[in-house]
Parts: sequence; C-alpha cells; structure tokens
Amino acid sequence: MILENEYTVKLSEIGKGNKVTNKAILSYLEDIGGIHSNKAGYGVLEIQETHLSWILLGWRLQVIRRPKYAEKINIKTWSKGIVKFYTYRDFEIYDEQGNLIIKASSKWILLDTEKGKIVRIDSGIMGKYEPELNKVVFDISEFDKIKEPDNFEYEKEYTVRRADIDVNNHMHNLNYIELANEALPEEVYRGALFNDVRITYKKEIKLGETVKCKYTFENDKYIIVVKSQDETVTHAIIEMN
Repeated sequence: MILENEYTVKLSEIGKGNKVTNKAILSYLEDIGGIHSNKAGYGVLEIQETHLSWILLGWRLQVIRRPKYAEKINIKTWSKGIVKFYTYRDFEIYDEQGNLIIKASSKWILLDTEKGKIVRIDSGIMGKYEPELNKVVFDISEFDKIKEPDNFEYEKEYTVRRADIDVNNHMHNLNYIELANEALPEEVYRGALFNDVRITYKKEIKLGETVKCKYTFENDKYIIVVKSQDETVTHAIIEMN
C-alpha cells in the first residue's frame, strides 16, 4: 500500500534561500510514516496495548530540488517488507507539477517495550502495512555502515535538553541534524544546503547527557560523529554533502 499526504512548507521550516530545511523534510517523512503505522494498528497510541515500538536505525535522504516557503508538496510512502530483523520504509516527494523532487529511505527495528529487547518482525505485523516489495528508491546497500573517521578537525560539546526528548525518552532522531549543524565550521554551515544525507543511529542519548559532536571533511563528505563525553560510546554518525 502506498500512502499519500499533502504538506505546505511553513515559515518555521525554511532556512537559506527561503527553502525547506533537512530537519523539516525529515519531519514530514516521520509524520507520514506515523500515519501509516496508525492505520496499521502499530502507531504511538497503540504502544501501551501492543508493547511494541518502532525504533529508527537510519536515514538516507537525497534532495533533487528543494521546495520553498508556501510551496505545496505531495509525499508518498510505503513499507518494503522484512529483511532479517529489519524493515525499510521508502518515501518520494513530488511538487505541484508532479515532478519527483526528493527521495528517501529509512531502516527500522521493532522493540518490546516491556522487556526492552528487539523482537522479530513477523508476517502478521508486516501484513497490516501491505508492503510494496518491488518498489524501491535506494538499494539496501545504501544502509551499509558508515565508516567512522580516525581523525577529526573540530569538536563541540552539547548537553541534551528537555526539548530534545521524544516519546521513548531519548533524544528525538530529528535533533541529530541539529547536532551535526552545531559541529560544522561556520563557513561550511553558511555555504552549503547538503542535498545528500545519511544518518546511522547507534546508541540512544538521554536527557541531561553531554555529548561530543566531532567533525571532519573526508572523501568529499562532511562527517559528524556524535560520541559520549568520555568518547567510549558512539551515538550516531551523520554524513552530508
């Protein structure tokens, strides 16, 4: 099943050149994915009953043309079925003329909230999403692990606020884009829109924790690694260009 929804770019969602930010784009994708889960009976409101919660492992985002303020966009999303313990969700964003302007994919696992353990996604659960098994925007290999650089040029510390926390009591996945922006040198942040983004989430960040956002430029990509303050834990790796 392909689910569709229309959105209008709001003033709070734009940045350079009055164009929509990457965080706003991901928020649209998060919203429409949530709508699909609600329809399937495994949304946020059902967690207390099912004791199951979807946990995001990664994003792959490619912007072909970035929409501007007040522009209407149409988003399509669908589930791609089960691969081992994972499932993937794809997205396409179209402008008012029907042109494909953004495509994205996401990788998920299912968590038993009572036991705090990953559970296998069975065909009964997946069947409620009516997956599109033959329609893809990126190959699964696009979610291969991002190699963590050996050396960094710059780092910045950040302490997690209440405003960063999501329904799972972890830092909201959208806010990792903000962490990446904070770690960028000023001239890089001011000069680029980053139309190609990959995010790998590795370990949740909780309220009050202080993390280090470490930056480097390597292989024509801006790479930000989010680590614990003592650098023993890697929380996420963000790659942009």
